Amino acid sequence: MQILDWIRFVAGVALLLAGLGIFVVQLFGVFKFKYVLNRMHAAAMGDTLGIGVSLTGLILLSGFNMTSLKLGLILVFLWMASPGSSHLISR
Repeated sequence: MQILDWIRFVAGVALLLAGLGIFVVQLFGVFKFKYVLNRMHAAAMGDTLGIGVSLTGLILLSGFNMTSLKLGLILVFLWMASPGSSHLISR
């Protein structure tokens, strides 16, 4: 059973590092693009994907309990709210 805990830990840390990498790429995209709507698109898409990957890593690290359910609900809310809010801001 201990080997499964290590696999879950390594997968969770890998997802957290992947989320951090997505946020860094998003940061470069926001500063690279010249047009405002392109910047907003890079920020919204990077934010949605980065949050999704990072929260999935946190769900794996915390185990499957009430905390992971709450993190999953936060993930669903952010997936719905972030693209919609960036679209409304761009209008």
